Parts: sequence; C-alpha cells; structure tokens
Amino acid sequence: MAESKAKGTANPERFKIPIKTILVTQPQPTTDNSPYLSIAEKYDIKVDFRAFIEVEPVPFKEFRKDKVDILSHTAVIFTSRNAVDHFFRICQESKIEMPADMKYFCISDQTAYYLQKYITLRKRKLFVGEKTAKDLFEVIKKHKSEKYLFPCSNIRKEDIPNFLAANKIKHTEAIIYKTVAADLSDLDEVTYDCIAFFSPSGISSLFINFPDFKQNNTRIAAFGPTTAKAVRDAGLELDIEAPMPNAPSMTGAIEVYIQNQQQHLKK
Repeated sequence: MAESKAKGTANPERFKIPIKTILVTQPQPTTDNSPYLSIAEKYDIKVDFRAFIEVEPVPFKEFRKDKVDILSHTAVIFTSRNAVDHFFRICQESKIEMPADMKYFCISDQTAYYLQKYITLRKRKLFVGEKTAKDLFEVIKKHKSEKYLFPCSNIRKEDIPNFLAANKIKHTEAIIYKTVAADLSDLDEVTYDCIAFFSPSGISSLFINFPDFKQNNTRIAAFGPTTAKAVRDAGLELDIEAPMPNAPSMTGAIEVYIQNQQQHLKK
C-alpha cells in the first residue's frame, strides 16, 4: 500500500459533502439503545453494521505445542471477553480446574463481571483496573511477586508484555485465539460516506477483501492511536479521530464532525 500523504486533517472538499451513510465495522448491536441508532434518527443517516474481523479459537492440539503450564502460574491477566471465553475453553479441554487461590487481574469492571460466567469471584483474588492497560499496571505493581499468565490473541498490543518485561515480572504469554479478516464477499461495495474502524485489523481486512479500494469522498473514522496510524500507513486520509477531549466515544466524534460540517455548510 502507498505511504500516507495525510496528516489526519479532513479533506476540505470531502468536508463539504454531507454524511448520509455510515458503515460501522462492528457487529450489529443486540439492543435498540445503540448511540449509532440515535445518530441515525437525529441526523437522518443510514447506519449499517458489519464486523470486519472474526475470532477463531486456537485448537487445543496447537496450544499444547507451546507447552504452556497453566497451573504453574499464580495469576491470570484478562483484557477482553474473548480472552476469558477461550482461556476457560482451553482449561476445559485440558481437564484443568482452576485452583481457589488463583488471582485474576482484569482490565475493566465489564471484563471482571463477565468472568463470573466461569468462576465464583472473591475479593481476595480479583483485581480490576479502571479501564485501560495503564490503569491495570498500577494494580499489578502492587503484586509483582506473582507469576502471570497472559492469555491473548495472535494480534495484540505490546503495552502489557512490555510493562511486565520492563518491571522484571515473571509472565508467560499464551495465544489462545486468533483475530482474522472476516469474509466480506456478501458486500457488493463499500461506498459509504463514512466508515468507522476500531482496530488495525479492521483496516487490514478492508484491503484483504477490497484490494482496489479507493477512498474518494469516503470519510474515514478511527478509534484509538494505533488504528489512526494504521489508517495513515494504508495511504488513507483520516477525517475523524476518536477519542477526543470533548467526545470520548466514536459516536461522539462522528457527531462533532457532523455538527461542525452543518455549521460550515450554513455559512
């Protein structure tokens, strides 16, 4: 792919074109109170949902080749529901029952709550960050003597492994699921006014499925710095970047763009 010529500034000509269609590269919401649906109703915009990436389990036979001894660890780090699901799948297939004194470090309350699907939680063995990996680091620092197991995908951020290594904390990574490009052959085209991406994997999936994709007048929205970098590295111009100080969510950033655009067009 060509190197990016954009610096994250919206194209002035594209900015003049109202957004009437949005493709969100995530699964369809299961509830009727999605903020995307609120935007659709408020601004008369057609919003479609289509997951650009899928999760595949690492087969137990493949996991065994890495020779990860789960029970030799005293703590497990969970950063997502996928990690929780696939970790306990591996435990079940290994016929392993987690000991009562195993400690669990979760990146957020949501992940910790989901963990209750598999175990009975006790305060003495559950530790939770506020929301980000950086928040979790402060918790882990207080428990540096543990031997951590980090179940993760084949595609993951470097922040947690780098932190553990830099602080000389004993740990093992275990790849238990894979993030792969979804088959988007059911989509005839991706000519939307705006496409919202949430991970570098989503950008990769776009070009795997549509190698001749041209941005033209499509606004590209990206959540998080690594996704924003992937957009630019792919030679695309980034029009909407989230989170922003006044808009911490993707929907908030898109709405700010729409409002600014409407004010500009009224002049």
